[in-house]
Amino acid sequence: MKELILIVDDDKNICELLRLYLAKEAFEVVIACNGEEALRAYEANQPALVLLDVMMPVMDGWETCRRMRALGNVPIIMLTAKGETFDKVLGLELGADDYIVKPFDTKEVVARIKAVLRRYHPQQSAGAVQGEKANEIVYDKLQVNLTRYELKVNGKVVEAPPKELELLYYLASHPNRVFTRDQLLDEVWGFEYYGDSRTIDVHVKRLREKLEGASEQWSLKTVWGVGYKFEVKE
Repeated sequence: MKELILIVDDDKNICELLRLYLAKEAFEVVIACNGEEALRAYEANQPALVLLDVMMPVMDGWETCRRMRALGNVPIIMLTAKGETFDKVLGLELGADDYIVKPFDTKEVVARIKAVLRRYHPQQSAGAVQGEKANEIVYDKLQVNLTRYELKVNGKVVEAPPKELELLYYLASHPNRVFTRDQLLDEVWGFEYYGDSRTIDVHVKRLREKLEGASEQWSLKTVWGVGYKFEVKE
């Protein structure tokens, strides 16, 4: 079954160019020209991934991203003509998985889409089906399951994008070990990621908001000047 990509951009030329390249890679494509159209298309088509422009009429990409995140965890790649750090960090904090600055190379966009989709479906690229228990980490009042891509805190399911889950799973799989931001980018995002180390800070911040006060037996700790660790009390 073909995966469907939702392209949201008010520039019709960009949309048609991306449609052409994605069709060659066996993706289905739905196009929306503004945020309101995008939300309707999102709910009607359940895309595998959204390419979302920032500067659009009716509803900009930031608000569209925020509303899409409230509806589900479909991966979102932001398209922006602005390269400032503020825009990149804002997009990540709103729940975007990656960002691409215009003008871009269309082949790079396709490669980035494939990379994000592989991160969202790691079990499909592993070549073998693993049991649920092999992909589950359990601590006091915390359960991270990568088979179901589910986070439970205090026994309740907490919504979290797959990248946050993968980062938490990796850190919790190596308790009390300190990782630099670059190490985490390599291990969790992989070599195909084109962003910078501030991505880690944003994801850790969001995770802390969801885990705050859950248990005194473990915590996400910042090791100043180095990176992060999942600290477990002995």
